[in-house]
Amino acid sequence: MLFWLRPSEMRGPIYNARKSAKRIRTAVVYGFLFLLMTLVFYALFTFPLAANYLPSPNKGQGGDATKGAKLFKTRCAQCHTVEAGGPNKVGPNLHGLIGRQSGQVDSFSYTDANKNSGVHWQEDTLFEYLENPKKYIPGTKMAFAGLKKANDRNDLIAYLKESTK
Repeated sequence: MLFWLRPSEMRGPIYNARKSAKRIRTAVVYGFLFLLMTLVFYALFTFPLAANYLPSPNKGQGGDATKGAKLFKTRCAQCHTVEAGGPNKVGPNLHGLIGRQSGQVDSFSYTDANKNSGVHWQEDTLFEYLENPKKYIPGTKMAFAGLKKANDRNDLIAYLKESTK
């Protein structure tokens, strides 16, 4: 016999067959629930972690410079300028940013974290930096929370590429 039966359940072959079928159905249902819970666990906890290690398909590419100009005005212009020979504000002038190493603008007082980070500003480094500046360069004094949306970062980078040449 496939399943153990208690003596009180041994009342005849039809009764025993029904009990066995019920136990088989119960085992199948619990097996299905276990499989479903396992899939949900992996979907919630494993796949999002793996997404952090996958390359972003549009990292620093394909932004709209006009949208980036609006973002710069609302999020960056309080602290930065982009024109050649423009003044430093709370943050440094960004003219010539692409290709420059961090902490290199004359007449601006950078933190040691910025000077010693060794970051060369390119599209990909700006893309990661603009998401969370304090995480990218720990110890920076830049009080900007970052741009969480990849499209916003791409737009801002497109604007910076055009306006800081």
